[in-house]
Parts: sequence; C-alpha cells; structure tokens
Amino acid sequence: MNDRITISIVTHNSRHIFDVLDNLKIELGLESKYDIHIFDNASEQSYIDQLERYGSFIFLHKSKENKGFGYGHNQVLNNVVTRHAVIFNPDVLITKDALDEMIRRIKGDEQLAAVCPKVLNSDGTTQYLVRQKLDVFDYMLRFVPFQSIKKLFDKRLSYYECRDLPEDQTTYIKMGSGCFMVIDINKFNQIDGFDERYFMYFEDNDLCMSFGKAGYKILYTPFETVIHLYEKGAHKNKKLFKIFLQSMIKFFNKWGWRFF
Repeated sequence: MNDRITISIVTHNSRHIFDVLDNLKIELGLESKYDIHIFDNASEQSYIDQLERYGSFIFLHKSKENKGFGYGHNQVLNNVVTRHAVIFNPDVLITKDALDEMIRRIKGDEQLAAVCPKVLNSDGTTQYLVRQKLDVFDYMLRFVPFQSIKKLFDKRLSYYECRDLPEDQTTYIKMGSGCFMVIDINKFNQIDGFDERYFMYFEDNDLCMSFGKAGYKILYTPFETVIHLYEKGAHKNKKLFKIFLQSMIKFFNKWGWRFF
C-alpha cells in the first residue's frame, strides 16, 4: 500500500466526462497525490481518441465490451495498491479541498468503510440521495409524473429521501450514493467489491448494505459538497428503466422484499 489516492471513473460515451477531467486538471494540477483511472466500457472510437488526449494526466483502461458500472470499478480497484479510493461518476464536479477533507475523515476512523458528501444540483439545490431504507412503493413513487400524487405522500418521501439529515454535523448512514464515495479499499475488497450482477442501478445500495453487514460504518458529511450533473436517465429512457427494474428485482431478491 502507498499513500496515493485512486480516483476511479467508469465511462461509456459519458457526455460530461471532459468537463469533469478539465475541472480535475484545474483543481488538482498535473502533480498531485491523486491517480485518475478511467475504465472505459466500449465507447465509440472518437470518444476514446478524445480521452487519450489527456495523456499522462489519466490512466486509461479500455474494455471491448460494456459489462457495467460495478464491473468497471472492480477492474480498477482490484488492481491498485492504494489504501483509499474515490468512486467517482463521470458527471461530478468537486474541489480539491473537499476531496482532501473527505480523505482526512476516512483516515481518522478505522470503522469507516466509506464517506459520502452532500450532493448538489448545478443550481445549488440538494439532491436527496441518502437512504436509510428501501422499499418498492417509495422507489416507484419517485417515477410518478404527477406532482399532486407526490404531494399526498410528501412526508413519506421526505423520510425516504432523508431530507432531515442535520446540516451542522456528520451522520452515520445506511446507504449513500455511488455517484461519489470515498472508500477504504481493504474493506471494499473484504466484501468482494461491487456485485457485478447489477449492470447499473442499485449496485451502490448493495455495496453499502454489504459494508453494514460486515460491521463497517458509512459517514455522511454536509460540510463537503459535490455537483452532480444528474440526468435521471431511467426516468426518460425505456431501455434504462427496464435495466432499473431488473436491478431492483436483483436487489430485493438478495436483501429481502419490502413493498411498503
């Protein structure tokens, strides 16, 4: 193990990645303790060509087929020798100060498997991505397009989305978002990393449940923030919604069905 930090980003024709890498270049500079690994899941050649222009700023791993989000991160994290890593979506913007502070937090507590920041939209509003429980009703309620129905269940949605997390202190949580997560690689490997049966969706919830089952903690910090250029693909795309449903079934089959 060395004292460098791995940043793991999985891409597949991800349209924001170049803004993300440009931001990291500005924040981290060309010399830093962070190693940026891009695992590309069979993107178009023109996209790969553009990634290759970043040269030695990134380590580029190219796959001939797309085996999913968890698979890509496992390929990176199972083959590095750093103690800590950042699971980093290709649509997230962050400052070096926030990165450094979350690394400090995980290094300071041996029980921590992961640290999750407050996730913001580009307009500064909060994306409520922390979960303390999962059930079918609440998941499907989020896909209902009628605000009047959502308003009926606003209190329930508020609880489900953990909107009452304190803003003035850190909190231990059950599940954080895989869009950005600082992890302890030893603990990640101990639970065998991401379950690759999920192509995408739910693999982050599954990872957090596995950390909890192993007796480790996940910390949410409102003091460090990231901007997530969130597109809600499953809300707009029938193919992605089908993948979402398949992953949901796998998750509840594994951890037990809870409908309401």
